[in-house]
Amino acid sequence: QVQLVESGGGLVQAGGSLTLSCAASGRTSSNYVMGWFRQAPGKEREFVGGINWSGARTSYADAVKGRFTISRDNAKNTVYLQMKSLKPEDTAVYYCAADSARLLAYVPRNYGEYDYWGQGTQVTVSS
Repeated sequence: QVQLVESGGGLVQAGGSLTLSCAASGRTSSNYVMGWFRQAPGKEREFVGGINWSGARTSYADAVKGRFTISRDNAKNTVYLQMKSLKPEDTAVYYCAADSARLLAYVPRNYGEYDYWGQGTQVTVSS
């Protein structure tokens, strides 16, 4: 079993920056693909970004590409989502997720591919 805990959410003004963290515990593996998803009020959960086991492969949704950066520190079992130039449209609950398929070379975008989920952290961008 793997437990994921997101942190770093909060209220930020449009144009500002925020960095989210996802700490993994339990039966964790550095070989897991890690993804970030978000769900805005009244909308479906959507893929934000992901990173493979080595960190050599990343993937981003078009809506955040160029503004968000995902990284991982396997020694700390932690994944980060650095968010810049935040927009009100970025307001959502952000979730981190882990795909237990080890050594996966690609980053899945479908939430159904991921096995473990955190409880989420609220990000609110004011205008």
